[in-house]
Amino acid sequence: MTAASLLIRPSTPADLPAVTAIYGWNVLNGTGTFELEAPDEPEMARRRDDVLSKGLPWLVAERDGAVLGYAYANHFRPRRAYRFCLEDSVYLAANAKGQGLGRLLLAELLARCEAAGARQMLAVIGDSANLGSIGVHRTLGFEPIGVMKAAGWKFERWLDVVLMQKSLGQGADTTPVDAA
Repeated sequence: MTAASLLIRPSTPADLPAVTAIYGWNVLNGTGTFELEAPDEPEMARRRDDVLSKGLPWLVAERDGAVLGYAYANHFRPRRAYRFCLEDSVYLAANAKGQGLGRLLLAELLARCEAAGARQMLAVIGDSANLGSIGVHRTLGFEPIGVMKAAGWKFERWLDVVLMQKSLGQGADTTPVDAA
């Protein structure tokens, strides 16, 4: 994959069929999400619109006109005190795994979230055996902060959740502008 052939950009409504298919494949075949049933396109549109309405990024990675993955950030929790703390989500098409695409998507997502004033990014990684996601996050400066043992039941087995965290911008070193 050459840099010239890859485009990471904000998503558009036209990306929804591809995004829905990518997430659906991950729901049905992977342990990175603990959803058991793949959402339909209208539900994915609602999720995307919710993220965008908060001024948060939803990005896609495209090569030769095909969407190969997507990443977005959302507030870790809905309470106002969490407004500077985000959680990332990154999903790739089956044929896009292992090409460094997840790292590129996450790096761009981090930069956009930092520019928007976020101070902390959390990774809530489904499955402690998800070494690809854990490695990508570690490469980009995330540190492990805990494991929730046997937090989910999928594919007839218990799955852990790995928690990782990265400070963005000034992190906790200064009072944010919107502290009130």
